[in-house]
Amino acid sequence: MSNSVYSFFHSVEQSFDKAAKFTKWDKGLLEQIKACNSVYSMRFPVKMDDGRIEVIEAYRVQHSQHKSPCKGGIRFSDEVNQDEVMALASLMTYKCAIVNVPFGGGKGGIKINPKKYSAYELEKITRRYTSELVKKNFIGPGIDVPAPDYGTGEREMAWIVDTYSSLKPGDIDAAGCVTGKPISQGGVRGRKEATGLGVFFGIREVCNMPEIMAKVGLTTGVENKTVVVQGLGNVGYHSAKFFREAGAKVVAIAEFEGAVYNKDGINEEELFAHRKATGSILNFPGCTNLAKNTDALELACDILIPAALENVINHENAGRVQAKIIGEAANGPLTPEADEILAAKGIVVVPDMYLNAGGVTVSYFEWLKNLSHVRYGRMEKRFTENMNTHIVSQIEEVSGKKISDAERKIILHGPEEVDLVHSGLEETMIAATREIMDIWKNNADIPDMRTAAYVNAINKVATSYNELGIFP
Repeated sequence: MSNSVYSFFHSVEQSFDKAAKFTKWDKGLLEQIKACNSVYSMRFPVKMDDGRIEVIEAYRVQHSQHKSPCKGGIRFSDEVNQDEVMALASLMTYKCAIVNVPFGGGKGGIKINPKKYSAYELEKITRRYTSELVKKNFIGPGIDVPAPDYGTGEREMAWIVDTYSSLKPGDIDAAGCVTGKPISQGGVRGRKEATGLGVFFGIREVCNMPEIMAKVGLTTGVENKTVVVQGLGNVGYHSAKFFREAGAKVVAIAEFEGAVYNKDGINEEELFAHRKATGSILNFPGCTNLAKNTDALELACDILIPAALENVINHENAGRVQAKIIGEAANGPLTPEADEILAAKGIVVVPDMYLNAGGVTVSYFEWLKNLSHVRYGRMEKRFTENMNTHIVSQIEEVSGKKISDAERKIILHGPEEVDLVHSGLEETMIAATREIMDIWKNNADIPDMRTAAYVNAINKVATSYNELGIFP
């Protein structure tokens, strides 16, 4: 939530500078990596349902072209401003580098509250924004590929791909101009839960590292760990779901209207249904209401997952946080001041810049699917099933024993698209976590996991620039 005093982009630069000290790169190269390459600030008129004309303020930032295309979501929010979009674009560069997704960072934003517009007005705004991007060559499967973000979803992505296709007739790869589309428009299965699932895979891998868990005084694994989630949107909901299914206890969930607590655990699906029915998560059966939604951040728990807004943990409340591990599912939920306070308390912060990369990882899979024009699993599903059937029948014949129907179903199952997407995401998050932890372990001077993640990102982007030899 940017205001005149606080600059989100400046806080990203602060984290970058803190990490740059642990790298060997030339100062000029580091300055190039830090800078936003292109900032497109636009204003355009749109006729509203009542006939009046409204001038819309919107942005698209391309932070880095060390890899093409640029990649990053488009948010619809009253809070959108140039500083925020620049910060989020730069985080996308570092995020993609860490999880080895070959994109440069980008981000877009339209300064509107989508709740105040009709569907037809939103469609006109989205389509006009897309045509403005096309005019300036700021969108395309090989140039810049947007995605959903705060306030946008599949519907808006479908409008974007349709507008782009109509302005670029004959572009066979037009579907790859945007990701997060409906399945029928070239979307990929598994995209909706991707960010929450990535958060789960990342934290689970940290929890499986004995030396880290010894540091925070916990046993390894996620089973029976107490979890507090702030936010019941797409990311918070799925984070809570995957932790609960893995045997953790989600003891509190917060939303803007308040927070609820139950030491025996909360079922996020039932809470979601309760909120839909009553308009609030409060007064959920079996739960205690907390006075303020921010009280949830200060509860005693093993894992805290802020999955809502920026700067919710800051110099003012960081000292009261009692979690052992904080998993940043939102973008920028901790300020640099909070980082210092939490590091001094020995709390491990798993940073947003890679932890919430599930969305962009699966977007990458969707983009590849659009460019290859074939659904994942289509080529190998039946082959795998036929081969597994053959192997099982051979084993049964040799051993003289039959396996149960339930086991047979699991073993014979050939991969669907969603299985392959989840598997690719799991591999990505585990590999990224291990890379960051290795950097942290091998340099005793690096104070926290965020700095180690930045060091990893800087090294990869700088290596890319160096190998391109783009300095005249």
